[in-house]
Formats: sequence, C-alpha cells, structure tokens
Amino acid sequence: MPQTKPEVWLRGPLPQIPALLQPVAHALLQAREELNLLMAGFPDELLWQRPAGLASPGFHLQHLSGVLSRLFTYARGEQLTQQQLAYLNAEGKPAEAPNLTQALVAAFNHQVDAALQQLIATNEATLTQARGVGRAQTPSTVLGLLVHAAEHTQRHYGQLLVTVKVLMVDK
Repeated sequence: MPQTKPEVWLRGPLPQIPALLQPVAHALLQAREELNLLMAGFPDELLWQRPAGLASPGFHLQHLSGVLSRLFTYARGEQLTQQQLAYLNAEGKPAEAPNLTQALVAAFNHQVDAALQQLIATNEATLTQARGVGRAQTPSTVLGLLVHAAEHTQRHYGQLLVTVKVLMVDK
C-alpha cells in the first residue's frame, strides 16, 4: 500500500531532536516507516535467499540494526562490546526461529528508537569532536558518524527493497 503521508523530512521538525541532527532523525524514521511496510507479511522462508548473488534480506535486516548500534557507539566515544562484536560476526549467517522476519524488523525498530534517544541527548557543541572508529581508530567526528549511520541505513534499505521485490515477483 503506498504511503499517503509526506516523507518524514516534509512533516516539520521533530520535537527534542537538536536542529543540526534533524536530517539524521528524518532519514532513520523514513527508513523505518518504509521498511515496516515492505516487510509486512514477508515470508521467513525467503529471508536467506540471495537472488543473483545479492545479499539476503536477512543479512540486510541484521546489518541495519548492527551498524546503527556500532556507529552510535563510536559517536559516544566508546568501543564495541563483546556482544556487539559477536552480533557483527553473526551478520549474514542464516538463522532460524519462528517469525524471524518480524523479530528482525522489531530489532531494527528498537535500534532506531535507541538512536533517536541518543540524538535527543546529543549536545550540538560536541558534533565536531573527534571520534575513532574501530580497533584502528580511523578518524571521524560525532557528526560524521551520525550522518554516516543515516546514509548507510538508507543505502541498505534501498538494497533490501530491491532484493525483496525480486524475491516477491512470483508470490
């Protein structure tokens, strides 16, 4: 069913989100809305299919949650936990559970909620502060990490959209 509301960025400022972080929040909320519509009723048996060698929908769903968690952790100036590293290692590996698609979508929704709470708590004065990424401490900034999290989410949602549409062609 097509979306009848304007895109999130056209609905006005989001309460409590700092002005400079509005685009990050808008992108995350837009991805969440579209992903929830796309994945409603998606069959678990197609979750790990890789048409034409593309990444599976299951990978994208896992990665969307994982990358948000990791990038927002780096934005706080923290290193990844053992749990985050284990999650990273498991991304893309087929898993089986009842209603797994719904569970992966719920995990993404939870991660977007956590990201929004972090955006609310982010002081705009910290946006240009340096942050290291990964074990190599590759240089970035708070703003760089938050913007990358938003664009990376949009990129993977787009890839998920195409893969799901291809898989659902005969359904």
